[in-house]
Amino acid sequence: MKKLIMTTAALALSAGAAMAAGHELVRLGTEGAYPPYNFLDDNGEVAGFERILGDELCKRAELTCEWVTNDWDSIIPNLVSGNYDAIIAGMSITAERAEVVDFTQNYTPPSPSAYVALSADVDLAGGVIAAQTGTIQAAHVIETGATLLEFPTPDETIQAVKAGEADAVMADKDFLIPAVEESGGEMVFVGDDVPLGGGIGMAFRKSDPELRAKFDAAIQSMKDDGTLNTLIVEWLGEDSPKF
Repeated sequence: MKKLIMTTAALALSAGAAMAAGHELVRLGTEGAYPPYNFLDDNGEVAGFERILGDELCKRAELTCEWVTNDWDSIIPNLVSGNYDAIIAGMSITAERAEVVDFTQNYTPPSPSAYVALSADVDLAGGVIAAQTGTIQAAHVIETGATLLEFPTPDETIQAVKAGEADAVMADKDFLIPAVEESGGEMVFVGDDVPLGGGIGMAFRKSDPELRAKFDAAIQSMKDDGTLNTLIVEWLGEDSPKF
């Protein structure tokens, strides 16, 4: 689901701090460029749906958390190498990713992906489709037989369509809705929505099952008391799938 200010090298902590006893300090890795899920506000701070969610999960799990931003295309490798302890970055749960990392239960239900273009009569099957590198949408475009044009950030996929480099963009519909609304009629949804993935979850190293379990329990508690659905409506819209 998908981006950048701070480098992972600059953010790397000492081994002692990174592996604080009982995971007292947990570093949450996100992209910082995928609104409304995560983005950087005017002060350069992580904001959005996942910032509010992540802070609440840390509170319920009785953990001290700090936020780290990382480019999308290296977000899983930098988790595995220890530059942060968890990913909360609009990442859809897929079998391929689950071979490398362990996911919590989803904190959003499966949400549709969609196409956006400058014209309703665009050729989705035979055209050039922009998508962010390493996403489930990029994989889907390849499966359709269309020509995939990949970009490191989601904003670049939108700009590619506006510049005529791509016929359409495919991304999470929750991400595309604001882009269409803010385009003043320049961009339109085309084709049918496409259900992809198993919802969005947090990702952890396979060597951290206890930490993953703490966040899994916190997510379940937010589902049980209804606060997760409240956040989904507030940030992703009334029509976004809920629990």
